[in-house]
Amino acid sequence: MMTHRDEELSSCLYTGTVMHRRFKPRTHRLNYRVFWTLLDLDELPRLSTRLRFFSLEGFNLFGFRNADHGDGSSRPLREQVEAYLAAAGLTLDGGAIRLLCMPRILGFVFNPISVYYCYDRSAALRALLYQVHNTFGQRHSYLIPVEAEAGKPLEQRCLKAFYVSPFMDMEIAYRFRVQPPDKRVALTIEGSDAQGPVLVASLAGERGALTDGALLRAFLSFPLMTLKVIAGIHWEALLLWIKGMRLRPRPSAPSPITIVPSNAYGIRHDRRNDRRND
Repeated sequence: MMTHRDEELSSCLYTGTVMHRRFKPRTHRLNYRVFWTLLDLDELPRLSTRLRFFSLEGFNLFGFRNADHGDGSSRPLREQVEAYLAAAGLTLDGGAIRLLCMPRILGFVFNPISVYYCYDRSAALRALLYQVHNTFGQRHSYLIPVEAEAGKPLEQRCLKAFYVSPFMDMEIAYRFRVQPPDKRVALTIEGSDAQGPVLVASLAGERGALTDGALLRAFLSFPLMTLKVIAGIHWEALLLWIKGMRLRPRPSAPSPITIVPSNAYGIRHDRRNDRRND
């Protein structure tokens, strides 16, 4: 049972499933069980002092390091995200920034995608920042303002600007369907080319308290989760290669962030006006 002490925290755990389904040029599907931490950036120092199995910038069963996220520097993540928001003409006025990500486990971590939920002082969700890592040591973020009215389904769109799968072309448009963190969290990403859907990837999880007991249970339920994720990515790549898919050339890395304009819901596959992101 969640205690009053636990309820004081916005940070929590989510346990659930990741699914990928490729439609063309070869069909392929995978799904596996994982867990994530939802970390309020303002609560990080407090978490590291109250949790025995979680450390900030240090080794532990679970941990969090600033350099694993954002631009990889020691600059506080909140400052980085607020700078990106300011560049997009947005301000949170002190509102919460919460990061959904996999934690370090015994010193290792790999986040294919992590999501920053950016709220203003009135607790209204103002923007989402999706940070993507590839297996070549690169990272890129997409900052998209939130335009949906409260209580309505949240859908966002942008053009692909970052090389992720070596088997997928760059001429892709993304559609994000989002259920912000509450008792449940969910995110579905659909990638389409000019002829239709290419890939759909989703994650969904159920909320739990962020306590030492919950962390220990997560470790026992998902041992070596980081290695499982990395090994799974390479195993699935091998299966795709066996199915006849071949590598696409990797372009040079784009700028660290793509700021998507608020009118991007009308986006199409014509990239002539977006060459700066390639």
